[in-house]
Amino acid sequence: MPLGTAIHNIEITLGRGGQLARAAGAVAKLIAKEGKSATLKLPSGEVRLISKNCSATVGQGAAKPNEIKAKATLHTLGVSIPRWF
Repeated sequence: MPLGTAIHNIEITLGRGGQLARAAGAVAKLIAKEGKSATLKLPSGEVRLISKNCSATVGQGAAKPNEIKAKATLHTLGVSIPRWF
């Protein structure tokens, strides 16, 4: 994976499943690779060292939070308006 790649749903410990950058729209950047470890910059600004064997998903999470909120509001409006016709 090249440096600067955007990733999400990152394992901290091998085999435990994704634990970092899991929220909608969250993305971490791969900033360095050294030996058996890789350095990531997380959405919070924290720089973390993890094993290269840990899995991650390339790209950004599903949707931006404001898009999710807008869809939920539209759904709520559709449900709350009574249909008398």
